[in-house]
Amino acid sequence: MSTSPSKDLAAVGPDPDEPAAAGASAAPRPADPTAPAGRLGRLLDPLRSGRAAGWYLGAGIALIWLLSPLALVVDSAATTLPAGLGFALLILFALVFLISNPLQQRMPPARRLVFPALLLLLSLCLLPWFGASVPSLWTYVGVSVGMAALKWRYTWPLVMALGAVAYLVEGSASGWGDDALQMAAIIVSISMMMAAFGKVRDTMRELRATQREVEQLAADRERSRMSRDLHDILGHSLTVVTVKADLAGRLVDLDPERAKAELGEIQELTRGALADVRATVAGARRMSISGELAAARSALDAADVRADLPSTGDAVPADQRELAGWVLREGVTNVIRHAGACVCRVRLDADRIEIADDGVGPTGAASTGSSTGLTGLRERVGSAGGGLSVGRSDLGGFRLTVTLL
Repeated sequence: MSTSPSKDLAAVGPDPDEPAAAGASAAPRPADPTAPAGRLGRLLDPLRSGRAAGWYLGAGIALIWLLSPLALVVDSAATTLPAGLGFALLILFALVFLISNPLQQRMPPARRLVFPALLLLLSLCLLPWFGASVPSLWTYVGVSVGMAALKWRYTWPLVMALGAVAYLVEGSASGWGDDALQMAAIIVSISMMMAAFGKVRDTMRELRATQREVEQLAADRERSRMSRDLHDILGHSLTVVTVKADLAGRLVDLDPERAKAELGEIQELTRGALADVRATVAGARRMSISGELAAARSALDAADVRADLPSTGDAVPADQRELAGWVLREGVTNVIRHAGACVCRVRLDADRIEIADDGVGPTGAASTGSSTGLTGLRERVGSAGGGLSVGRSDLGGFRLTVTLL
C-alpha cells in the first residue's frame, strides 16, 4: 500500500465606453453587476476573502502529503503521456480541495456536497495509477464533507460510509489486517474532527451575528429613548417659551416690569431645557444595568449557556448601577469566551455582585485575576472604592465577586 497523506492531514471589468460626442469627454459608466465580468467577480469574492486565507494555509499544509502519491503516479506510468495525465488529475484534485471550503460557505446546504462528490470522482479517475490505494485520497473527501457544515444527521452517515468503503477496498486488496482498519479509522476520525471544527466555526459566526444584532437593537432602543426624551423636554419647554415670548412682546409698552419678569422666566426655562438636553445626551453614554442584563441574557442564549439572571437591577443602589453594569458586561463576556460553561449565574445585592459558571474554572491569568479585562475591571472597581476577587464557584467553574462601597 502506498504512503497515505491521511495520517498528517489534520495538521492542517466594466464594459467599454461608448464613443464620446465631438467636443465632450466620455464619462465612465459603472460596471454592470449582471454582466459576465460582474458575475465572475461575485463568484470569486469568497476565494479572496479574509476567511479564505486561513483555510488556504491549513489546506496548503495538508496538500503537501500529495507529494508521495505524485511519486506513485510517476512511477506507475510507463510513458510520459500517462504520467502527465495522472499528474494533471492530481493537481486538479488539489485545486478543487483548495477552493472547496471558501465556495461551500456561500452555497446553500443542499449544494455543498458538490465538492466532496467532485473530489471522489477525481480520486476514482486516478484508479489506473493508484489502484487499491485510491482510499488514501479519501481523507480529503471526508474533510470536505465535514467542512460543508451540514446537519449531523447527514454528516456522520456520509463519513462512516466513506470509511466503510475504504475499509472494504483496502481489505479486499491487501487483506483484512490492521492496515485496512487503520486507513478507515484515519478517514473517519479526521473527517469527524473537521466536521466538529466546522460546527464550532459556524456557531461562533452565529454568535457574532447575534451580538451585532443585540448591539443594533440596543442602539435602536437608545435612539428611540433619546428621541422620546428630547421630544418631551423640548416640546414642552419651547411651547412655554413661545407663549411667554409673545406675552412679553405685548407687555413691553403696557407693563415693562412684568415684561422683564416674563423674559427672566424665559431665560430660566431655556437654561433648564439645555441642562435636560445635556443630561439626555450624557445618558446615552452611561452604562445601564437593565440594558446589560437584557444584553447578557441574549448573548448567553446565543452561546447556548443557560442564564440564571435577576429580572432587574433594583437591588443595586442607584449610584452603583453604572459600575454594576460594567462588572456584568465583563463577567458575562469572560463566561462566553473562556469558560466553556453550560450555566451562568448572576447575583445582585446591595453591596455585592457575583457572577459564577460551571465551566473549566480558574486557569492561567484568570486564576489570579491578572488578565487584561479583569485588570481593567479591578481598576474601575478600585476607583469606586470597591473590591474584586476571583476563584472557583460552587457550580464547579469560575467565580467573579465584586464588593461595592
